[in-house]
Amino acid sequence: MESIATWLAPIATTIAALMTASNLGTRITGWGVVVFTIGSLAWLTLGIATGQSNLLWRNIILTALNLFGIWRWLGRQAKLEEGGHKAAQASAAVPGEALFPVSLTTKAKLAGAGGIELGVSVDAMAGCDHGRLAYVVVSSGGVGGVGETVHRVDWRNLSIDDGRLTSHLDQAAFDQLEQLEKDDWT
Repeated sequence: MESIATWLAPIATTIAALMTASNLGTRITGWGVVVFTIGSLAWLTLGIATGQSNLLWRNIILTALNLFGIWRWLGRQAKLEEGGHKAAQASAAVPGEALFPVSLTTKAKLAGAGGIELGVSVDAMAGCDHGRLAYVVVSSGGVGGVGETVHRVDWRNLSIDDGRLTSHLDQAAFDQLEQLEKDDWT
């Protein structure tokens, strides 16, 4: 058992850290916490097998925190997102404007002309008086945030289609949009 835990503990912990740090959405983060729990149980096993009480107690606490994280990301947050999804579906079936969860503007992919992926929405700016969205901030390119560019896409150029942001813009038109500094969107 000790030899399995010796390998499993660091591998699970590393994979879990990658899954949660990548910020790929609620479900991936939640499953990352599940993998963290496997890692903390493996570390706990090593603490018992090697008589390291510090390792044992630290991972008892981490396992408890990981169980809270599983509830938080795969339980509570997933249900909240499902509530927004159901409200959006229900609004499409009644007269008036269809709704969408505004949280979509912090994670939705932006599809351009012909369905090409232009980037990923990271946030949006709305007016204080009426709450209308003015523009969406879209990140594109790079790896893990390194080398990415951030563009301002006016809301009038966007629509919501099945949980995705869509636009008539092609890649060339998107590339010509105003670039923003990550820390200055004015």
